[in-house]
Amino acid sequence: MAEQSAEQKTGHDLLYDSLWTKGTAFTHSERRRFGLLGLLPAAEKSLEQQTEHSWREFSRRREPLDRHIYLRNLQDRNETLFYRVLRDHIAETMPIVYTPTVGEACQRFSEIYRRPRGLFVSYPDRDFLREMLRNRPRREVDVIVVTDGQRILGLGDQGIGGMGIPIGKLSLYTLIGGIDPARTLPVVLDVGTDNVELLEDPQYLGWRHRRIGEDEYYSFIDDFVTTVHDELPDVLLQWEDFATAHALPILQRYRDKLLTFNDDIQGTAAVTLGALLGAAKVAGRPLSEQQVVMLGAGSAGIGVLEMVHRQMVSEGLSAQQASAQIWVVDVNGLLTDDRTDLSPGQRAFVQPAERVASWGLSGPAQLADVIHHIDAGVLLGLSTATGAFTEDIVREMATKVDRPIIFPLSNPTSRAEAHPAELDAWTGGRALVATGSPFAPLQRDGVERPIAQCNNAYIFPAMGLAVTAAQATRVTDEMMRAAAAALGDASPALADPGAPLLPAWSDIPDVAGHIAQAVATQAVADGVAPTRTPDELAQRIVDVRWTPQYRD
Repeated sequence: MAEQSAEQKTGHDLLYDSLWTKGTAFTHSERRRFGLLGLLPAAEKSLEQQTEHSWREFSRRREPLDRHIYLRNLQDRNETLFYRVLRDHIAETMPIVYTPTVGEACQRFSEIYRRPRGLFVSYPDRDFLREMLRNRPRREVDVIVVTDGQRILGLGDQGIGGMGIPIGKLSLYTLIGGIDPARTLPVVLDVGTDNVELLEDPQYLGWRHRRIGEDEYYSFIDDFVTTVHDELPDVLLQWEDFATAHALPILQRYRDKLLTFNDDIQGTAAVTLGALLGAAKVAGRPLSEQQVVMLGAGSAGIGVLEMVHRQMVSEGLSAQQASAQIWVVDVNGLLTDDRTDLSPGQRAFVQPAERVASWGLSGPAQLADVIHHIDAGVLLGLSTATGAFTEDIVREMATKVDRPIIFPLSNPTSRAEAHPAELDAWTGGRALVATGSPFAPLQRDGVERPIAQCNNAYIFPAMGLAVTAAQATRVTDEMMRAAAAALGDASPALADPGAPLLPAWSDIPDVAGHIAQAVATQAVADGVAPTRTPDELAQRIVDVRWTPQYRD
C-alpha cells in the first residue's frame, strides 16, 4: 500500500492531486515531463505570485463564511498554496479557518458541502469499520482528529456537520506544527443526531436517526479505536468536541492504551494554564497563593482545574490545600460535598458544605456569593453562559486584589461570559484578561492593546509535532504541563505588563517549536519515547516539520 509519488503521476492525475499539484507554477520542462503541456495556460507563476493572487481573491470576499468556503476550496485544489496563504496571513485567516467562523460552517455543513475530505464513519456501516479505514486517501497517517459532532463549540449537536472541526484542527496542525498534510486524517463518527432541525432538514447529509443508546455507543467507540490501533498503531488520535458525559470516560478508557488525548479537556487546560502562569507572574502572586473560581463544570472546565491543581501542588501545596483554593460553580450553584448530582470528575472539586454554611444563604451558593465571600484572584469561565461575569461581580472582585485575573473562555464569541472591554472598564484597566474566542483590541490611553485568546492552537499543533518527532507512544499529564510551562514562559506580558498574555499569532509557529522541544524532552523523561538528547530531539523536530513549498 505504498504511496504514489509525483514521479508516478502524470497529466490530470498530477494536476488535480491537491498535495502534489503546482498549478500554473509547473515549469515548461515539468509540463513536458509530466504530460501537462496544453493543460495549463502558458504563463508560469511563482508560488509567491499565486499566493498574492489568492490573497486578493480572499480579501474581495466580505462575509466570514464566504471567506471560509473560499479557503476550503483552495485547500481542495492546492494544499501547498492554501498553507502558504495561511502562513503569510496567520492573524487574518485563523478566525476564518477555525473559531469563530468554523462554528457557522459546521451549522451549515450540508449546505456548503463541496468535496469529500476525511472519513465519514457511519454507525449503520459498523460491520465495515476496517474497510472504511482502509479507504482512507493516504496510507501513512501521523494524526487523526475525530469527533462525533455532539458538542460543537458552544453550539450543541451538529451531527456530521461536526466534520468541520477535525478539518479545521488538522489545518492548524499543519500550519503551526508542520505536520505533513498528507499524513493527517479528519474523521466524524456518524452515530445519529438529536438535533431536530437537522433531522427535518432535507439537505442534511448525515444518518437521519436519533443518537444511538449508550451501550451501542461505547461498543462502537471501542470497535473504532481497536480498528485504528490495528491499522495505524503509531498514530496520534485526538478526541474533539465530545459531550461532557462521554469525553472524560473515553479519555480515561484509552489514554493508557494508545497515543491519544482529548483537546477539549487537556488542550484547553494546557493553554489556560500557560496564560495563567504568565498572568500570575505579572500579578506577582503564584497560583499557589490564589483563590481560583471556575464558572462551568463540564469536561473542559474540570480538565483546566485538574491541571491548575497539579500546578499548585508542584509549587508546594499539598493536594488538600490546593483543593481548598478551588471553587467551582455550575448551573445549580457551588459544587459542595452534599450534592448528589455530580460526576466523579466534578466530585474531585467539591467544597465542604459546612464551609459555606456560615454564609447564611437560603439556597445553593451562586457565583456572586462566592466572589462576595472569598478573595478570588482568578475567575475563569467555561460555562457558555453569556454575560455571566456581571459588572457587580467583577467590580467586587477588583476591590479585593490588585490585578484580577479574569478569563471568559467560552466559545463562540456570542457565548462569552464577558467582553474584554467591559472587564477593562470595570477594573480600571487592572484586569489581566484572556478569552476563548477572538475579540477586537482594547483602546486604552490612546493605545491599542490586543487581547490574548486562549486558543488551543497554542498547544495541540506543538503536541503533534512533539510526539511525531520524539516517536512517543503516550501523551502524559506531565507532557501537557510542560507545554503549558513553555507557553507561559513565552508570554509577552513578562517583558511588558501592558502586552497580551499570549504571543501574537504571527509568532505562533516559532513558539510551537519551543513548546514541542519541551514536550519531547518530557516524553523522554517520562519513558514514553526513545532516549534522545535535547539536541537530537531539536534536530528531529526540524527534520519532520513540513513547510508550504513546492517540491522539485
